Amino acid sequence: GATPAQARAALRQYKDVMQAAEHIFDGKFDNVMDEDNDAANALSRETVSGAQRMATPEDDEDMGVEDDESDDMDGFGEYDSDEEFQQEPGKPLADADPYAGIFFSKDRREEVIEVEEEPETVRVPEWDEHGRIMTQGEWMKGCPEGSEQSFLFSLYSQLSEGRCPCPHQCGEAILRKKSDFFALPVDFEKYTERLRKNVTHTCKKCRTQYCLACGEPISTAPARDTTTTSDDPLFHCSNLQGVILGVGLFLVEQMYSGQIQEGKSDQTTTVGNSKKRKSETQLPPPPSSSVDDDDEDYPSTKTMSSKKAKSGTGYAGDVREDMTGQVEAQAVQRARDEKLGHILTAVRWYLPSLRRPGGGRTSDYLVHPTTLAHLRRRFNHICSSLLKNDSLSDMSDRSVLYHELFDWLETISHHEALASMMAMPIMVATSVKAVNTRRATNGSRPMRERTIVYEGSSGPRELLESLVIQAQAAMKSLEGMQQAEVESNDMTEEAKRVTNDSKGKAREVELPEDSRKLLGFCKRILATADAIDRFLLETKGAAFVERMRASLPSISPASKETVHVDSGASEEALKDIYVDWATQTRFEYCDLSVPSPNSADEAEADQTPNYKFYYNNEARMLVSSNIPKRSLAIAKELAVLTTNLPVAWDSSIFLRVDETRVDIIKALITGPEGTPYHNGCFLFDVFLGPSYNQSPPSVKYMTTNGGKYRFNPNLYADGKVCLSLLGTWSGPGWVPGKSTLLQVLISIQSMILCDEPYVNEPGWSQEAGSVNSQAYSANVRRMVVKTAMLGNLKAPPEPFGDVVRTHFRLKAKSISEQLDQWLAQDDGRPTVGEGGYHIASKHSGGTSNNGFREDVQEMKQLLAQLQGGLAGSSSSP
Repeated sequence: GATPAQARAALRQYKDVMQAAEHIFDGKFDNVMDEDNDAANALSRETVSGAQRMATPEDDEDMGVEDDESDDMDGFGEYDSDEEFQQEPGKPLADADPYAGIFFSKDRREEVIEVEEEPETVRVPEWDEHGRIMTQGEWMKGCPEGSEQSFLFSLYSQLSEGRCPCPHQCGEAILRKKSDFFALPVDFEKYTERLRKNVTHTCKKCRTQYCLACGEPISTAPARDTTTTSDDPLFHCSNLQGVILGVGLFLVEQMYSGQIQEGKSDQTTTVGNSKKRKSETQLPPPPSSSVDDDDEDYPSTKTMSSKKAKSGTGYAGDVREDMTGQVEAQAVQRARDEKLGHILTAVRWYLPSLRRPGGGRTSDYLVHPTTLAHLRRRFNHICSSLLKNDSLSDMSDRSVLYHELFDWLETISHHEALASMMAMPIMVATSVKAVNTRRATNGSRPMRERTIVYEGSSGPRELLESLVIQAQAAMKSLEGMQQAEVESNDMTEEAKRVTNDSKGKAREVELPEDSRKLLGFCKRILATADAIDRFLLETKGAAFVERMRASLPSISPASKETVHVDSGASEEALKDIYVDWATQTRFEYCDLSVPSPNSADEAEADQTPNYKFYYNNEARMLVSSNIPKRSLAIAKELAVLTTNLPVAWDSSIFLRVDETRVDIIKALITGPEGTPYHNGCFLFDVFLGPSYNQSPPSVKYMTTNGGKYRFNPNLYADGKVCLSLLGTWSGPGWVPGKSTLLQVLISIQSMILCDEPYVNEPGWSQEAGSVNSQAYSANVRRMVVKTAMLGNLKAPPEPFGDVVRTHFRLKAKSISEQLDQWLAQDDGRPTVGEGGYHIASKHSGGTSNNGFREDVQEMKQLLAQLQGGLAGSSSSP
């Protein structure tokens, strides 16, 4: 309810957001008027010296030092200086951003001392069982020193001990005990039921009813019907709100952690009982994969340790893979999700909400500071883990849990006191810095102090945006399933009148149940993101929303935008710029169609689009097909690819998908560091055929110098990709319904474009490091410079023209140094296009001019031109 001028004045004086808000509620800034900025500044200066800061257990001796600019800002936002709140040029004061100082950056690190102590146990008559007491260390977990910790300490101390006197001062009082508020049941409903019965105390002297949590009178009797909150004593005060949400989220966190451990135990048991496959080559995980991923459809993989030419290049899994127990495991996971979703629903009822049935209650308006602390430190941990799941299909199957998670996000974003959480970084524990154990002395319980390092990570809205991108990709794929079936041209006149279309009207095809389920889940993701943004606009204003949206991931065609680089940028800065650019451009939709090669009359008769694509004929044959299982598989596949293609300075994968035919895909892979393919650009045409994903995709290698160069024993000059995963080589192959295009792409990136390609050929796998292997790699380097570098830069292949130019522009200096090294390592032999088998025995080393030096010099000249335009547009060389 504060005006912008009041907010600015309070924030100048009190750097902590909650302290500023409390002093506004106290009326210290009531005289600050929006129309008079000078008066606001003057009042702020006058009140700085006179107003007192809220006392906390940690800083009693620091009272009145709020002007110190070096104070740690451990509250809910950071305000660097008064300059953050100055009027923006050209804007009226009311339009300036009052949230300019809020800490949106993830570059934040906190060290928190967490205390672990042996909990007490008490018998709880209402439960007819023993319950343990939530310790102070558990209550304050994850909160650094400062205002958050102070508020938590204060509330825990207040509700754990001491007298609660009658508010009418009749002399009567009741003693509080820890078990009144911090006894932990197995069931959250048991906790609230007991608290509801005991929180209202009737004074024995004056018969006044008052709240045991805050000591204030309660005007109504406890409600028997708790379907509404109008008479529920648990909504009487903010103290109750703080403790209920703190205990509730602690129980949620305990249940979630327990389920994760159970899941790991189940996986260990399953692996132990199944037959182990013999030595198999596995893929390295994408650089962007998360250690917290719960995705089962796209399992993480381990780093390749050796060449396995005889077993085949590429791994998906054993076609004889034992699937026993999968149905049972899904049922167990569903039961766990329902259990966790149930407690989340129960706890969410006590979140501050002005949209509560029957109207908001006292605790809905007066949000306790510990509420935000618990949400940030407990709920955000669960939120982050769930939203990092990179499988849209898995999330759809677990919709009972994810729908509840979305309800939480919407409720939080709709309350002004909580909404800023959506943009704030989630603090994640990354390491344990120190451990100190204290033994029990003088009757005290033993305890252990751990210094935990927390670092900032993506906030809730940023994580949700990754799901939005996946949902949009899935919905785009599913659109093809709802395309009309065009009626025959020989429709009767009656049918034409019914359809109101002389050519026939499209009939919408009903989606299969699995597809409808996925589509509905995607729509819910988009609706939640839209609701959050709308609520934030209402509660925080346009400036806040714009600042938040600027940090969200996107797959917009950023490759056509300007990538500005300081000419003096360091290599580290260039790496960051490169990764940011590659992340935004790794996946895009575009028009891959080309004009018909036929005559005008033939083109008019045949309206089927043509594509500059190796599998053009196959794609044209499927133009009117409707294969629901295939469409659903493609939708799931693209949803994952939008945000999980690996991007890094060393090597990246880019995809371009036709905007109307999502089964037509072009891929570009940049050669990995430490290989003879390093920094080259290698193109592939990918077609997801009629039986996908029951059978592998069709993949054709296109960077062949017109069919002259064979870059690898697994990459033929005619474009064939020899990979067991594709069924073009022996070894572990495609697992129907389980293997993915992402596995194919990473197999090519990490196992074909490898450091010693010579040993990929059967029979040569034992010749690692041999003279033949070294000569083969030298030959590959020459072909890479001529075709994958120089050829692509001189005639950038569409639709990757901007990607190729920007790749070489941002890495110009690094590639120039790499070319010098390659030239020094070259053996002087001529380039052998067919792959250079036993090249060492065919050609003696020598002094002949193989053209490599000229190619290197020309490439370096083009790179120098690109370096000269580092601060220019990425769309020009």
